[in-house]
Amino acid sequence: MPCDLTQDFALPHSSLFPHLRGGESLEARSLASGWRFRQAWTSSSASVTSLFSIPNPQSAKAADMDNAGKEREAVQLMAEAEKRVKSSHSFLRGLFGGNTRIEEACEMYTRAANMFKMAKNWSAAGNAFCQAAKLHMQLQSKHDSATSFVDAGNAYKKADPQEAINCLNAAIDIYTDMGRFTIAAKHHITIAEIYETELVDIEKAIAHYEQSADYYKGEESNSSANKCLLKVAAYAAQLEQYQKAIEIYEQVGANTMDNPLLKYSAKDYFFKAALCHFIVDELNAKLALEKYEEMFPAFTDSRECKLLKKLLEAHEEQNSEAYTEAVKEFDSISRLDQWLTTMLLRIKKSIQGDGEVDGDLK
Repeated sequence: MPCDLTQDFALPHSSLFPHLRGGESLEARSLASGWRFRQAWTSSSASVTSLFSIPNPQSAKAADMDNAGKEREAVQLMAEAEKRVKSSHSFLRGLFGGNTRIEEACEMYTRAANMFKMAKNWSAAGNAFCQAAKLHMQLQSKHDSATSFVDAGNAYKKADPQEAINCLNAAIDIYTDMGRFTIAAKHHITIAEIYETELVDIEKAIAHYEQSADYYKGEESNSSANKCLLKVAAYAAQLEQYQKAIEIYEQVGANTMDNPLLKYSAKDYFFKAALCHFIVDELNAKLALEKYEEMFPAFTDSRECKLLKKLLEAHEEQNSEAYTEAVKEFDSISRLDQWLTTMLLRIKKSIQGDGEVDGDLK
């Protein structure tokens, strides 16, 4: 059955774990009450201020006029830049100073783009930066062209996400041609984030995170590569591509367990890999747990390893209450995030049976 990624992430923590933190202390209640009082006081103060503040329509009108003035000036600059480009194509201009006219046009397009930005006309700003980028490429100024394409992408992000991706891809092509793979990797991450948040195309987001990781690896930026790979693993598991997630978590865990600064994160990666194994098959999870303990002895004494053993025992006995109690105990010390919540719920559903689709950890 295909996984509904949106539905998984939409599940609130409280609905999955309604009793995990039921025993609230008096101190916690006191702090919460104090926080609510400060919020109420802030809200009431803001209400009083807004009640007695007098709106100034003239200032708003002046701002609109200022923006309109900037747009008009930007449009004039665009027209003048276009004239310069056309005149550079004439025969005599081509012989004497054709490149100078194009350089002047580049500067005008860039100035126009910045004025459009000040007027918050993001599409027009993106278009102007694109025009400048194309002229820079015509002048063989690759770095300036790539920079202008990135500026165009940043402007388009606020108005047209797909066009932003197109511009960033154009910049990436230039940077990779120049051998600037670290910068190209950074822009692949930006594209992945647009697919995550704006276009909600997780498969394409994964592809760009993977490409970014490859570039970082080639430049020996292993820490940055691992961050990208972990994003891929998290999404792969959400999409029920468990084998892919397992391979990444095991790879990153093995790469970090011998690093004094990163070894404490290794237990988290092995824990997540084991959960993915668990969803696929209980026996796989047992074998994986033994392997991780042998590879990384520090994992044996971790809370994550102890939780896994309790979950395996509860699953063997088909004991839903014991499973929930183990999760409650773990959550009381280490707050479960949304990803862990989703994975643990999927495992628990296999205890409750396929018929109980809406099971939770009660």
